Amino acid sequence: MNTKRNVYLKKKTLKEAHEILYANFPGNGVLSSEIVPVADSVGRVLAKSVSARFSSPHFHASAMDGIAVKAEYTYGAGETSPKELVMGVDAFYVNTGHVLPENTDAVIMIENINDVGDSRVEIEAPAFPWQYVRKMGEDIVATELLFSRNHVITPYCIGALISGGVFEVPVLKKPKILIIPTGNELVDWRKDSFKDLKPGQVLESNSYVLGKLAEECGAVYEKQDMVLDDLDTITEAVSTAIEKDCDMVFIIGGSSAGSEDYARPVISSIGDVLVHGVTIMPGKPAIIGKISGKPVFGIPGYPVSAIVAFEQFVRPIILKMLGQTVYERDTATVEPTKKIASKLGVEEFLRVKLGEVGGRIVATPLPRGAGNITSITEADGIIRIPNDIEGIKDNEHVKAELLRPLQSVNNTIVAVGSHDNTLDVLADQIRGGHTGVILSSSHVGSMGGLMAIKKGVCHIAGSHLLDINDGTYNISYVKKHLPDITVKLVNLVLRDQGLIVPKGNPKEIKGIEDLGRDDIFFINRQGGSGTRILLDYRLGQCGIDPGKLMGYDNEEFTHMNVAAAVLSGRADAGLGIFAAAKALDLDFIPVVTEQYDLVIPEIYFETDNIQILLETINKEEFKTRVVALGGYSTDKTGTIT
Repeated sequence: MNTKRNVYLKKKTLKEAHEILYANFPGNGVLSSEIVPVADSVGRVLAKSVSARFSSPHFHASAMDGIAVKAEYTYGAGETSPKELVMGVDAFYVNTGHVLPENTDAVIMIENINDVGDSRVEIEAPAFPWQYVRKMGEDIVATELLFSRNHVITPYCIGALISGGVFEVPVLKKPKILIIPTGNELVDWRKDSFKDLKPGQVLESNSYVLGKLAEECGAVYEKQDMVLDDLDTITEAVSTAIEKDCDMVFIIGGSSAGSEDYARPVISSIGDVLVHGVTIMPGKPAIIGKISGKPVFGIPGYPVSAIVAFEQFVRPIILKMLGQTVYERDTATVEPTKKIASKLGVEEFLRVKLGEVGGRIVATPLPRGAGNITSITEADGIIRIPNDIEGIKDNEHVKAELLRPLQSVNNTIVAVGSHDNTLDVLADQIRGGHTGVILSSSHVGSMGGLMAIKKGVCHIAGSHLLDINDGTYNISYVKKHLPDITVKLVNLVLRDQGLIVPKGNPKEIKGIEDLGRDDIFFINRQGGSGTRILLDYRLGQCGIDPGKLMGYDNEEFTHMNVAAAVLSGRADAGLGIFAAAKALDLDFIPVVTEQYDLVIPEIYFETDNIQILLETINKEEFKTRVVALGGYSTDKTGTIT
């Protein structure tokens, strides 16, 4: 096996990579065409222009219920000099859509006719030629152009095509993509082997994500069985793919610079590597290659990198093949909730949550790791930080590409503060009862939530800050840090906070006092979180110096991440809520029952969305689901201070 470590060719900027891509793959004219029935053509791209065979309507038709007349026979009629018409001679009854009788050219509405008996009617106003008549060819005239080439057929188009006598259309064949997932670590989730997933193994999902993204662009894909990390095997798979009738190939994984990354040597051995490495993040290891005139892409294995590489390089080529314009996403001006540092020389695609607060759209950054698929699934937008700046300043206004409609962003309840599992339940309950309203929560700790309210970048903040002097929660902190902002405290839950330890508690930890032992490695919450404040308070009671706590500086931002750290063996203990321990089947040592409140500025309290939130937390369905999580009490839920 070849274990020689790759090195990146000279990395290209995104602009340079695009120029190379478009110069080598102009797109138009590479796809052949096929004939499909009109009824099955929605979403397809016309290979040739299409003209009407028939006129529509192909006869003069009445546009109203009434009588058809020759307009000139009605001239002179008025209120003081009504005119009589003989039915069957001078006038003929017609309904909407009926063929206009011979020698008639106008319709008088039934409401404007007086029946005077003896097959006679009286009118008090004249008609003018072609009044209330759909003339032949009014909509479509035979031989006229209906749609030009490269037009994407919509459901609306079906009506025009059929009305014009067109029942089959020539369309471009869909670009065919062969996807080859590579890697010894990959596991097929469709097989039983995933039940015994071992450390180092990964459920293969990228091929499905990329395939469906390709389908959204108008392509079709075929997924090859997973290929092990072997140069000859991957080379054979790519060679076979190129010989098939596919239009492009994806090699997923193996595009980086590791000793078992084979995408670059495979492409260079049977074709040309045009780009290896782009100064973007995520997506840096992307490869653009050319084999027998066909584009071959080395797609990074990290899911967010794979998606960014697809959207920046693959999507434009598919659209160009189909004769479509590559449009940029809609954007909105946003204000990040905090200063954001970025690496100079790299263009970063920062995923953010968005919401309208106080007349402006605020953006809260999501985790930046390329392996965090949830940083895309939870994102409302993407801020692109150019490669010539080192980040975004505090209160700086920037553009964000929208991943969901602006109306949806404007209807989002922005929650910033302490993490709690019941926020997920609350978000689900709100969506279930009010489909247009979204609760979006970001976890920065209780103090971070209060500071977000102070800066005016959220609607609510979750908080459980203990006043060690009197045992109350949140009130003293609100008075101290938000002296000029009137807020209401709404209790969400009472919850059990304690030490999360491995199943069976192998190190026999009994309480906070054991955390000072030399054999205990701790996982902490971030500074400013209510859990961190509680820990420091209890350590002080036990006479333990936090600086001597093994792992004190290792921080996580949610209770579930603390529980995951304990489950994985990264830590022997962490302070968190019972619900997190229960969710991952870990043991729990109670420390305190604490009060978790929602801090809501009064200026938002009476808004429709906040009232929906309050209505939801007071419903029994919400309370029942919360109690089922374990370690929660809803005795005070909904009470307002």
